[in-house]
Amino acid sequence: MDKNQQQKENFIHENSKNKDLESYRADHGEELLTTNQGVRVSHTDDSLKAGNRGPTLMEDFHFREKLTHFDHERIPERVVHARGFGVHGYFQVYEPITEYTKAKFLQDPSVKTPVFVRFSTVVGSRGSADTVRDVRGFATKFYTEEGNYDLVANNIPVFFIQDAIKFPDVVHAIKPEPHNEIPQASAAHDTFWDFVVNTPETAHMIMWLLSDRAIPRSFRMMEGFGVNTFRFVNQQGKARFVKFHWKPLLGVHSLVWDEAQKLAGKDPDYHRRDLWEAINMGEYPEYELGVQMIEEEEEFNFNFDILDPTKIWPEEIVPVKRIGKMTLDGNVDNFFAETEQVAFHPGHVVPGIDFSNDPLLQGRLFSYLDTQLIRLGGPNFHEIAINRPIAPIHNNQRDGYHRMTIDCGSVSYSPNSLQANAPMPASEAENGYVHYQEKVEGQKVRQRNESFNDHFSQATLFWNSMSSTEKQHIVEAFHFEVGSVMDKEIKQRVVDMFNNVDGQLAVQIAAGIGAMPPKAPMIPTVTNQSPAVSQENTIKDARSRKVAILLENGFNHTEISQVMESLAGAGVQTEIISKNLGMLTSVEGQQLEVGKNYVTTGSIKYDGLYIPGGQQSVSTLTMQGEALHFINETFKHAKTIGATSEGVDLLMASAIQGVAMAGADTQDQLMSEMGVVTIRNASDINTFTQEFINAIAQHRHWIRQNKKQMIPA
Repeated sequence: MDKNQQQKENFIHENSKNKDLESYRADHGEELLTTNQGVRVSHTDDSLKAGNRGPTLMEDFHFREKLTHFDHERIPERVVHARGFGVHGYFQVYEPITEYTKAKFLQDPSVKTPVFVRFSTVVGSRGSADTVRDVRGFATKFYTEEGNYDLVANNIPVFFIQDAIKFPDVVHAIKPEPHNEIPQASAAHDTFWDFVVNTPETAHMIMWLLSDRAIPRSFRMMEGFGVNTFRFVNQQGKARFVKFHWKPLLGVHSLVWDEAQKLAGKDPDYHRRDLWEAINMGEYPEYELGVQMIEEEEEFNFNFDILDPTKIWPEEIVPVKRIGKMTLDGNVDNFFAETEQVAFHPGHVVPGIDFSNDPLLQGRLFSYLDTQLIRLGGPNFHEIAINRPIAPIHNNQRDGYHRMTIDCGSVSYSPNSLQANAPMPASEAENGYVHYQEKVEGQKVRQRNESFNDHFSQATLFWNSMSSTEKQHIVEAFHFEVGSVMDKEIKQRVVDMFNNVDGQLAVQIAAGIGAMPPKAPMIPTVTNQSPAVSQENTIKDARSRKVAILLENGFNHTEISQVMESLAGAGVQTEIISKNLGMLTSVEGQQLEVGKNYVTTGSIKYDGLYIPGGQQSVSTLTMQGEALHFINETFKHAKTIGATSEGVDLLMASAIQGVAMAGADTQDQLMSEMGVVTIRNASDINTFTQEFINAIAQHRHWIRQNKKQMIPA
């Protein structure tokens, strides 16, 4: 065959391959929605239920196909919550709560129940940054003597959707756009906001997502919420509806947006590093487990549906009862074997904990297990060490991918007589799991109860509950997120949608995104507040905070040693920052080692800043642009700044010079309120350190936001 003939046949062959591929291309336009089997779908927003408030029916082939396909879309990375970090610990109940539940691990205060907790972001891939604006996962596996119990929680108490059948839709919308895989770990793009404006039930969740809650300071300073409604069942068979809460003993604190963005570049592992280092230093994170409970007969006593996962049970209406404490005290030995292979499932419950007809929970009970089958190679993922219960396992399940147990004997079925029917079912008296006998009846329908139709009142409640600073941050988040949307119609629809939350909020959103304000700004009919949702009302504690100390040769060792000793006594960590790594020498001749230089760190990695005296040290720092930038950025991010003796002069050389550092008492008081603590006389060092520590505990000093002229650009 000559060369030309060969080229001709190759051309024909390649062309025929391309023609074959055309049959696989799908450019979805105005076609009708179908299943993967080609069956036209009449409704895809609600799963099939027994009555409009009843449980989801497994015969819903569209729901199962949609969720199954979604669960298996990514290999081997998790579809959501891909970037996570796990730690070990233990849980102890404060006192027996036999009145509410027969769950054994909630009865004996002397028992330490082992736990494994995986914190995570939701949207980003494994390689994304820790500090992106996102929901955070807070999943806890309790290794109880009755079996494993998984409390699969988030750091936000509500969710985007009411029915699990919409879960693939919201995740597809918020993930990188499919045509160009952009943007990573961000909701700031067209497809997500297109989904939002077409799905008004997202309104409440969007308010939380654009608040400071979505950029936590640390996993150690982050609440956890079970989101869904479960049941407690006691020994007498009495049930109560329950929601779960994790309350951090360090309080709930956040980053600022500029800080979070810079950390994503400077230290994308910021949150996992923070947790790893805290545990290694013995600063064990602690969280109290709280429960909200509603009696079954009170189910319909509220102006919201208690099964609606887009709603909170406001704590001032349904108080949180704190029943125990979890302490995280052990880092993993192998990230893959433990953190990556751990498998959580809200269907992993123990006697005394049961489910409700929450339609999001009903879908999760199918989806989580289904996901593990593809991620971890089949049905035996429970035999992986991190997933193995401490309770003994006895059943007739055999074989399958990656089976590790060597089952002996010929019997693998039930009932049997060859082995006296062993292993035999446990009676209720033997603590066999018995599902709560809820009466269920209704026609098979694809619809929601009318009680799920209120999408805006709790979004307004959340907005009403925010401090002025938190409101400002939410508006700025709207400006960034929706300002990144290209489609002008979607931007306008965002304004119109959130006019239903608060008219003035909508006006402020419009001003920053190039959209028209609403023609008739809505005056909310909801005027009450829920103080628990505002971080303004959280615990203020200086423990485990981290303070940077700017230093050069010729520092005052007496001052710095006193301050460092006092800070350490309050549980505050310190790190010396200088232009170069190595040893620095004080005026008295003592030496201190530099922990970081300006290249390897930044103000964004610390909770506060201290500048000690020493004329030579301060004079050198004054000539360093990096040092002045460190101070200016710390001030911009509303963090505590302290300076003693000549260190005050360095503040005067920075952009903070617009505020008098010394002089009249009123000026000193102003600086103190703004979180800038200074003394000229080293004899007052003890007074300084106490005031400095108190200021650090405040986390931020938002009064600076009202004094824009003082904040460096």
